Amino acid sequence: MTHDFTPWLAWLDEQHQQMLDDTLALAEINSGTLNHTGVNRVGEALVRLCQPLGGETEILPVAPYQHLNSQGELDQFPLGNAVRIRKRPEAPLQIFLCGHMDTVFAVDHPFQQIQWLDDDTVNGPGVADLKGGLLVMINALMALERSPWADQIGWQILFNPDEEIGSPSSAALIAEAAKEVDLGMIYEPSFPDGNLAGERKGSGNFSVVVRGKAAHAGREHHLGRNAIRAMADFIAALDDLNGQRQGVTINPGFIEGGGAVNIVPDLCISRFNIRLEQVDDEAWCQQHLDRLLADINARDGISIELHGGFGRKPKKLSGANQKLFELARDCGAELGMSISWLPTGGCCDGNNLAAAGIPNIDTLGVRGGKIHSSDEYMHVSSLTERAKLSALILMKLATSSDRSWLGER
Repeated sequence: MTHDFTPWLAWLDEQHQQMLDDTLALAEINSGTLNHTGVNRVGEALVRLCQPLGGETEILPVAPYQHLNSQGELDQFPLGNAVRIRKRPEAPLQIFLCGHMDTVFAVDHPFQQIQWLDDDTVNGPGVADLKGGLLVMINALMALERSPWADQIGWQILFNPDEEIGSPSSAALIAEAAKEVDLGMIYEPSFPDGNLAGERKGSGNFSVVVRGKAAHAGREHHLGRNAIRAMADFIAALDDLNGQRQGVTINPGFIEGGGAVNIVPDLCISRFNIRLEQVDDEAWCQQHLDRLLADINARDGISIELHGGFGRKPKKLSGANQKLFELARDCGAELGMSISWLPTGGCCDGNNLAAAGIPNIDTLGVRGGKIHSSDEYMHVSSLTERAKLSALILMKLATSSDRSWLGER
């Protein structure tokens, strides 16, 4: 049986200006991850925007973020609340929709303003990553809810507050959702040409503290134990691991320590990131980290501590995930879009969901680019374009009698 989805897709054309206005209003709220007040303002706005959907809303506090400070001590920072909205948990098909409220731009970052680059391109903090995607998600669901097939799909939305730092506190909410849903739709921006991210690398974030012994750099230099030198040796050995295993990259990204140059430095802090393609790569990395740590700890008067870990597993394409991408491609073709999927070294909440066995597409948001920089932009026309894509996917899923592929998870 064929279905005519045109009236509900055409309704989205009428929503374009409101979607744009709402996106820009959200982008004008600073919601850098550690600005929990701003993140909560975004959450309050989203609750209002979602009221027409008629779901059950929960405001969920999450654990504070732990961060190693320049003294080698763990600080705690409060995070904004997560927002969860659910509807029809008894429906035959359950879908998880996710988008983050936080951005990488702190409250004191200079990039806070919106400006138009041309008639179809707006530059602003979070317009693509991910506030435009939030409006794409909400309006696609509204189109579904207006259709005669809405009762075939139950859904839950998670607006999380900490994706830009790896979702350490909302990961448990994603894992909880994975026990209840059949597939996921996540609203990170697509590639600028509209293509989707396919396989993704896994990721781990780590911090290292080296402690030595202070001494006068002239009179008693021999009594000191230089923490910076030990850290330099650790980082050099760490960086030398690059190229030794296919798909594993290690990026030492930050270092601080020392003070007055007439004192042997007794403290040094460093942070690094690891990306990997295979789950087994974690064990290989940990084995080498343990060896490097043991080498430094064996030195007289020097100690080294590792904090952090692997927060996201690699996202591989299962058979079910492949079919979900093919559905998106076919829906795109009906709408005049040419859509493919490509591997990427980036990671997102789609990694978490895939690790729990849930097939998902995690770049259903707007077309945009130069994210995580003050040049971030969104193609305004993609708000309606991408809302139609998600709405058509949802309506196709609602009207399909073949859901056997879900068992391939």
